[in-house]
Amino acid sequence: MSIHAFRMQLKPGAVDDYRKRHDAIWPELSNLLSTSGIQDYSIFLDEETLSLFAVLKLRDDHSRDALPDHPVMQRWWDYMAPLMEVQPGNRPKEWPLSLLFHMD
Repeated sequence: MSIHAFRMQLKPGAVDDYRKRHDAIWPELSNLLSTSGIQDYSIFLDEETLSLFAVLKLRDDHSRDALPDHPVMQRWWDYMAPLMEVQPGNRPKEWPLSLLFHMD
């Protein structure tokens, strides 16, 4: 199991919609993430900068790299694109974060 963290960026005025959409996450998306080896996934908000900080655990046998090609993932990205900074194809822009400290 490995831990991964990254930053994403919300657009101004998008916090409430972002929260509502994640509170009602599609069951097929949740299942896809789980079956792809993603566990213990959390997203935190810095309200001052609108930066999102995501932390997740990946099983050793994960298939996270295949997610961008999955139709459910593509539909979710299209759904979320108006709320955040995205790349072509509506994949959210991600900036990796380096682990500097961890305590169990």
